[in-house]
Amino acid sequence: MDTLDAIILGIIQGLTEFLPVSSSGHLELGKAILGDNSVQEESLLFTVVLHFATALSTIVVFRKDIWEIISGLFQFKWNEESQFSAKIIISMLPAVFVGLFFEKQLESFFGGNVKFVGFMLIITAVLLYFADKAKDTDKKVSFGNAFLVGISQAIAMLPGISRSGATISTSVLLGVDKSKAARFSFLMVVPLIFGKIAKDLMSGELNFAGENNMAMGAGFIAAFIAGLGACTWMITLVRKSKLSYFAIYCLIVGLIAIIYGFTNP
Repeated sequence: MDTLDAIILGIIQGLTEFLPVSSSGHLELGKAILGDNSVQEESLLFTVVLHFATALSTIVVFRKDIWEIISGLFQFKWNEESQFSAKIIISMLPAVFVGLFFEKQLESFFGGNVKFVGFMLIITAVLLYFADKAKDTDKKVSFGNAFLVGISQAIAMLPGISRSGATISTSVLLGVDKSKAARFSFLMVVPLIFGKIAKDLMSGELNFAGENNMAMGAGFIAAFIAGLGACTWMITLVRKSKLSYFAIYCLIVGLIAIIYGFTNP
């Protein structure tokens, strides 16, 4: 993978991590179109690096919210911030379970399986369509909702299932306010990404030694900058109930991916 390809994939990751169109799915499609011949482990490493970049952009955008949560935790009371943190932890449990016990099976889906990504994008489109029809409420995320949203996040580890799309749609279908659903969706993934990276670093699975470090660095910067803009934009779009547009987009891209997969085996 050269530097230009890495920048292109970084921009794709930054834009699609927050928009409900599946960043991992678009990365797999981008790699297939660009002719990325990286071995599967390197491909997964690059995906992790880009997700780390967008996690940092999430922290920058939600820095005030994160600071309020941290400040509330240090009050050592069962306040709103402590409850929100507990919900975040509950939401992480399904993904942690999948990551610990099904990691190898999950990795097998990352390697240019364009047809699979296409079918998963169509599932994302269906989720977004039904979520867009849900009524507006002012309900917050409950502890039970947090676990169900966490299951959606675990399923969204598959390329083509949008993480933000699945988690926001699940929250909205459960009756949660759309703005609160988007906030919870974006914040719940941050500790999960950092935990995944810490686990891989300690186990030695992430090896940055090699000639692609410059390309990965360029991709990281591109993903971070694009993520800053996309995260801010997505918050506005969710408030305005524009999920149906993304449903149409995912449906079209999914169908194109399936056709491409069958014509380019």
